[in-house]
Parts: sequence; C-alpha cells; structure tokens
Amino acid sequence: MTSLVAPYAMPSARGLVANHLRAGLSTGALAEQRGDWPALVEAARDLSGAAVELAALSAHELPGLTAFLDEDPWLPFRFVSVHAPTKGLEGGDRALAAALADLPPVVDTIVLHPDTLAEPEAYRALGRRAVLENMDARKSAGTTVSELEALFELLPEAGFCLDVAHVWSLDPTMALGHELLDAFRLRLTHVHVSSVTSACEHVALTAAHEALFGEVLERCVDVPWILEAV
Repeated sequence: MTSLVAPYAMPSARGLVANHLRAGLSTGALAEQRGDWPALVEAARDLSGAAVELAALSAHELPGLTAFLDEDPWLPFRFVSVHAPTKGLEGGDRALAAALADLPPVVDTIVLHPDTLAEPEAYRALGRRAVLENMDARKSAGTTVSELEALFELLPEAGFCLDVAHVWSLDPTMALGHELLDAFRLRLTHVHVSSVTSACEHVALTAAHEALFGEVLERCVDVPWILEAV
C-alpha cells in the first residue's frame, strides 16, 4: 500500500530522542489525516514500529477509532496507546468510560486529561489501562504532585504519562518534572515529547528543548516516548 503521507524523521537526528529505541508518534500530530485511521497508522509506522498513540482528541472521533480497532487491523507496534477525547464531551464521564473500556485488548493504555474529569472514579472501569497525564499552564487541574495525588486516590490502578512540554510551560527549570517522577515514577507508562509555544500549543521538539528536557527524559528511558508534533 502506498503511504498517504511522507515519512517523518526523528528530531535532532543524533539527539537523545532519535536514539531512544522506543520512540513513536501520536496521530494527533497529523491533522490532515484525522479520522482516516488506516492512513494514520501507516504514517505512524513510517516513523517507528516501536510505539504509537492513536489520538481521538474529539469525542466524535472515538466511534471511528473503535470501529477500526474492532476490525482487528494489523498494528505493527510494540506499544499502543489511545488518547481519550478532551473536546466535544457531552455524554458524561460514565458513558465515556464505558466506551473506552470497550476498546480491544491491543490497546495498552488510555490517556486521560485530569481537567476534563468531572467524575474521575467513573474511569475505574478502565483498570490499569487508565493513565493520567500532567497538564499545562492553561489548566486548573492535574498540574502538580498534590493535584495528581488526589486523582490517583480515586483511581488507584491508574498509570502516569509525563508530558515534558507541559512541565516546561509551568516551570522552565524542569524541577517540576523531577518532582512528578519522584512521586509517580512507579506508575509511569510513557512520555509525551514535543515543544510548546507560549500559548501551550504543541510544536515539533526543538534542539534547545531536547537539551533542557534531557535530565528528565534520562529518568524515563525504559518506557516509550511519544512525539506529539513533527
């Protein structure tokens, strides 16, 4: 099958991220193919077969992703994550949690944004596949150790996804990244990697940010790193 998008290169060809053997792509980085799950999987595979995050960022995208996965497609990845919707949420947490719980076993983790969870305990239905991501400077929840601890009390089986760019938006020294890892390193399932603008929009990782994030990333070498922009 002919690729519908050009292959992507890892940032900083000789850098820390390029040399990480478990790096992969978030399909959320590919706006032009959004909703075309076969094309998105192919594009992610062009970058890496190690890992992928299938991003259904709007609620209307989740049924299409579910239908695609229910067809048992060939997914050439050793780690498969799904990013749960963060926009267009209308049916409530219990309905969304039930829909996410129906995703097939090929999905290893399901990433949740703490600021969207009105009823966090509903996501106990996801068991160990539930993963909480630390939020950026725009958000009112899930940005600090104490805020995340309160959620983990409600979701004791949940994992943790560290977003290094979100950390930077709150603390350019990256000390917060070490605090989050000190608290939740045993829950860590994967890492989101990118740069962000002053408006907290994800953009391709810069060499300067890769160097700045290095000490935090080096504490996470045993889990997949997902590129959120290319």
